[in-house]
Amino acid sequence: MARVTNACILAFGLLFSVEYSGARDFGGYECTDDCSGHAAGYRWAEEHHITSESACSLNGNAISFYEGCLAYVEDPNRGADEDDDDEDID
Repeated sequence: MARVTNACILAFGLLFSVEYSGARDFGGYECTDDCSGHAAGYRWAEEHHITSESACSLNGNAISFYEGCLAYVEDPNRGADEDDDDEDID
């Protein structure tokens, strides 16, 4: 019985730490820091009227910039000023 209880406590602890890890997301993509790279890619795609994923290219860009471009293609109305939890992006 003690093993089951310890396992439950461990599982709860892991769930709690994952859920509240502080990770931020932008358009469903995980940010490594402050989501500014994602926001930059989103803004670039918006300024260039990008409408297809194929127009979003890594081509020397950071993955976060690329994912921001994809986020724009997937949802051009979400905006680039906030992450998925409505926290401001600096």
